[in-house]
Amino acid sequence: MLSSIFRLFFTSAKLTIGPATNCGNIVKYAPDAIYVIVSNPVDVMTYAFAKFSGLPENQIIGSGTLLDTARLRCGLAEHFDIAQKNIHAYVFGEHGDTSFVPWSIADISGANVDEYAALVPYKNIPELDKDAMIEYVRKSGGKIIANKGATFYAIADSVVNICGILLAANESIATISTMMHGEYGIDDVALSTLAVVGREGITGRLNAPLTDEEVAKLHKSANALKEVISQLQF
Repeated sequence: MLSSIFRLFFTSAKLTIGPATNCGNIVKYAPDAIYVIVSNPVDVMTYAFAKFSGLPENQIIGSGTLLDTARLRCGLAEHFDIAQKNIHAYVFGEHGDTSFVPWSIADISGANVDEYAALVPYKNIPELDKDAMIEYVRKSGGKIIANKGATFYAIADSVVNICGILLAANESIATISTMMHGEYGIDDVALSTLAVVGREGITGRLNAPLTDEEVAKLHKSANALKEVISQLQF
């Protein structure tokens, strides 16, 4: 069964990207550009652009779960009463219903989120409800759309963040959507893990160690995306 965002948007890849659409013309006149894909379903659109454009994959960046990761860090900052800059936690997988948080690599200034409260007992931090936190991350966009019809500022801020990374002197690591080639046993799909990004686009990938359960969740996300991709007949 297709996730809700793909039931709504799966035809957009057919309409927007293809050899007879603007994709070929854009690439013809700007073959050296770095392309940032934002339109939903962003992982499918990133995959489609990579397949149709003929560009090196390092020049193709999907916004992926960068916004989801920002929302996660915001929620964790509120829960733990600490500045977001001290939180290193990420959302992996698709930008959608099967996204997940690899809690095993989530930390606050070097302390795993599961241990942090015990290390600062004077703060009386309540137990973290991880299921509620990921639900908050997944549903935030839908709530905004329900209240005002669309999301604007948060995704715009994420795109500005990506552009800032591309223009910076030093490389950064971000949860952007990129093509997978065997990482975590996943191939031929675009989704978000930790990618190294610099002035030349994607320069590498940080394959952080995940638990078996987290790898299984990443495979579930990849399979959900592949189900949609199979219906687009690339």
